Amino acid sequence: MSKSYKQNAPISVEQLTNELMRLKRGSVTRRHFLGVTGLGLASAVLARETGLLSTPAFAEDLGKQMSIATWPNYHDPATFEAFTAATGVAVEVNVFGSNEEMLAKLQAGGTGWDLFVPTNYTISTYVKLGLIDPLDMAKVPNYNASTETARFTAEGVVDGTTYAVPKNWGTTGIALNSTKIKTPVTSWKDFFEVAQGEADGRVMVHDYQLTTIGNALVSLGYSFNSVKPEELAKAEELLIKVKPHLYAINSDYQPGMRAGDAWMTMCWTNDGAQLNRDVPEIKFVLGKDGGEIWSDFYAIPKSAANKPAGYALLNYLMDPANAVKEHIANGAPTTDSRVLSLLPKEVTSNTIVYPPEAELTPLEFGAAVTLTDPARAEVMARFKSA
Repeated sequence: MSKSYKQNAPISVEQLTNELMRLKRGSVTRRHFLGVTGLGLASAVLARETGLLSTPAFAEDLGKQMSIATWPNYHDPATFEAFTAATGVAVEVNVFGSNEEMLAKLQAGGTGWDLFVPTNYTISTYVKLGLIDPLDMAKVPNYNASTETARFTAEGVVDGTTYAVPKNWGTTGIALNSTKIKTPVTSWKDFFEVAQGEADGRVMVHDYQLTTIGNALVSLGYSFNSVKPEELAKAEELLIKVKPHLYAINSDYQPGMRAGDAWMTMCWTNDGAQLNRDVPEIKFVLGKDGGEIWSDFYAIPKSAANKPAGYALLNYLMDPANAVKEHIANGAPTTDSRVLSLLPKEVTSNTIVYPPEAELTPLEFGAAVTLTDPARAEVMARFKSA
């Protein structure tokens, strides 16, 4: 951050408020704002009144670049552009298709990530392995635990210490092109049957052992989280049987669905909402036989090279005014009641994004054991190499 600004003549509260509103609207840069108002006064007011720029984070040099590891189609690029305009820090986005892949990268070291997006069931493992930092919540004043939905946020706290704060929640369902597939698909049992029949050669499954194995288990009447050898053996048998009928094994399935090359896929809420919005014949359904409900979090790796920028971006993303734009763009439901109150009715009334509670009842949150269970990893490896 530049040190060259000098405190100008004192400005009135009204002038300061006007400049603050201009900054929040994106009408002026952070550099302009700090120059006009003076760093000390600006930091104090922002920390006390808005949390827009937290004093601890922005009192440090943020550098020129940072990196975030996240999921496909998961952010509004305009969010990172606005952050860069406000701070001068460019955001490099690394996309991953599974938590197993994220874990392997962190364990190997040298990721370069300053912020990343793990799913609820992984956080306890990251803590146990010493791969993520406890969060300094003084550097995230925009986060308000009292406005969060405990159902989706509890796993960010381990032994009373906050290691991660929620991004959003969602489900794992089935997206299908209703002009191509006429057979009713209402369950994971239907999914795997149609994949071998009407949708032969046109179906995608995730490159992600939690959901691909989990949904195969559910289709057979077992728990999404099972690690029982005999049940995993049955799931593996099903997956290897269906593999010749698949179009692809890939967690970034939107391109195939949009192009019409794929007709049906395992699908996360946000992708389902985006696909249906842009291609209305693509429908999204939850398996009546079960499946996954999840919440994703933001966390800071212990190995992060630019932690000040990681905190700065995290705090920026926790601002409801910024978060609401993310939710509108990516289609995932929010955990924060402040953001929910800002969302337009067409979003909150969308049953893809906010399904009836009865449809959520059969779903399971991922269990921590599934991330590191060697038997599950072996099943996925054999399935992919078959």
